[in-house]
Amino acid sequence: MTGPQATWLPDGRRLHLNHGPIDLIVEAFGPPDEMRAAYAQAVAHFRTVLPELVGELAELRKPAGPEPRAFAGPVARRMEAAVAPLSTRFITPMAAVAGAVAEEILAAMLAGRRLRKAYVNNGGDIALHLAPGETISAAVAGTGHGFADRLAVRAGDGVGGIATSGWRGRSLSLGIADAVTVLAATAAQADAAATLIANAVDLPGHPGITRVPACELAPESDLGERPVTRAVGPLSSAAVGQALGAGFLLAEEFCREGLIVAAALFLAGQARVCGQLAFDRSEAGAFPRFGAPVEGQPRGAGFGGEA
Repeated sequence: MTGPQATWLPDGRRLHLNHGPIDLIVEAFGPPDEMRAAYAQAVAHFRTVLPELVGELAELRKPAGPEPRAFAGPVARRMEAAVAPLSTRFITPMAAVAGAVAEEILAAMLAGRRLRKAYVNNGGDIALHLAPGETISAAVAGTGHGFADRLAVRAGDGVGGIATSGWRGRSLSLGIADAVTVLAATAAQADAAATLIANAVDLPGHPGITRVPACELAPESDLGERPVTRAVGPLSSAAVGQALGAGFLLAEEFCREGLIVAAALFLAGQARVCGQLAFDRSEAGAFPRFGAPVEGQPRGAGFGGEA
């Protein structure tokens, strides 16, 4: 494995940070000198992230409990803090790793800086910073309309993180959701909640769903022998509604408990949405959007990776 890499994307305004499995797209908005300093801080801090995580990986793969454990690294602490409130169900801190890494790099960028807005996109799990009056937009994954369906997040919405999970993503899932997108106060919280809601979108025992033990695909997976989804065959409309309904109940519970701000669940052309944000219908797509229409070319990060 090569060491940390930092390169500019062809547009010259977005920074690409890569180290092993961590792959980030970073963008800042503000005075040029503040942006330069923020990017330099992100690069400097990024060098420490993966080594610190590897040092505590064995414990991070163990199930969380209601009392957070005392991890040494800042990313590990963010992961544990995000999953502890959800630990009545099986969950390990690894469910929040992508969001927590994005969150940590964003915090490094903001330290002592004056930025209008910024985001760190870690394979679809995004940490956001919005100064008062600012808005950022992003495409919603899994709707079947490419980038046509978008959400807008405004300063004051209480959203600091966006995450998407589902069986089609880069990580393993216990459920059958095409995608579950969650907005929460932090990226790590959104990541963890999206994982559990996507797991809940399910039809246990359905003959059209192929599952295999997680350990057969990834011997060191935190999921162990739990069966993860590998293929989903044709489903009736009623079955799709049943699966989405199960996930929606959990999403509503998380909203009531203040663990998330909003969620959108997608499966086989159907969708369910819940949360405190206003939802509008877009002429460009069939699914609801978060927030108000965004005019002009969106500057936020498109997303759609696995939690």
